[in-house]
Amino acid sequence: VLGLLVWALIADTTYHLHAAYGWVMFVSIFFWIVTLLFFVTYLLQLQLKFYVIPWALTLMIFNAAATILYVTAFVTCAAAVQPTSWRQWDYNRRAAASFFACLAMIAYGASTFFSFRAWKGLGSNAATSQVSDHA
Repeated sequence: VLGLLVWALIADTTYHLHAAYGWVMFVSIFFWIVTLLFFVTYLLQLQLKFYVIPWALTLMIFNAAATILYVTAFVTCAAAVQPTSWRQWDYNRRAAASFFACLAMIAYGASTFFSFRAWKGLGSNAATSQVSDHA
């Protein structure tokens, strides 16, 4: 949802006049679509059919890449916001897009942390670890 907000806010401005916003648009659109594909994959439980793919590792790598690229998109978007814009609503929308890009970056960072824990198996407790030892 946050990437969709960044995408919509930037698309509603005159972003084509500034090359920096092209990068922000690419990152927000690309990761919104891929996140949607992962969501549909887990919603339909397709990961059970494609058991050869290490889904925990795949999700961790995806979230880490999204975090890194959203850092660059956030910095680019925030640095390109000019308060002396010739249209005031462009400034407001670009500033809001920077804020939501920061929130998306934090959300992907938290997802990276949790997917790393899931990949390493650090979320289990003593009861589940003892049951799996005897199985």
